[in-house]
Amino acid sequence: QVQLVESGGRLVQPGGSLRLSCAASGFTFSYQTMNWYRQGPGKEREWVAEITGSGSQTYYANSVKGRFAISRDNVKNTMYLQMNSLKPEDTAVYYCKGPEGSWGQGTQVTVSS
Repeated sequence: QVQLVESGGRLVQPGGSLRLSCAASGFTFSYQTMNWYRQGPGKEREWVAEITGSGSQTYYANSVKGRFAISRDNVKNTMYLQMNSLKPEDTAVYYCKGPEGSWGQGTQVTVSS
């Protein structure tokens, strides 16, 4: 069955950088468009970024454009989210979303001094 496991979240200072990973299994990863979402404290879950199966096209929410970069390694069946110039408002649980409405368990990112 589909399994998605996020990792890499931690406490980081404002202006810092972090790279999240999403390890996927149970489906043909290279065929699948993948997405990152996040849910901040007291907020709705929101879409962050998307990458096509080949990795040739990427899309970003306006709030992260120019600071975050989504990528993937189709040999390792892993998707990444490089986050730079982090702000306190980026504090959230970050989730990867896969096929058939599948979600990972999330990884906590906290941006605070």
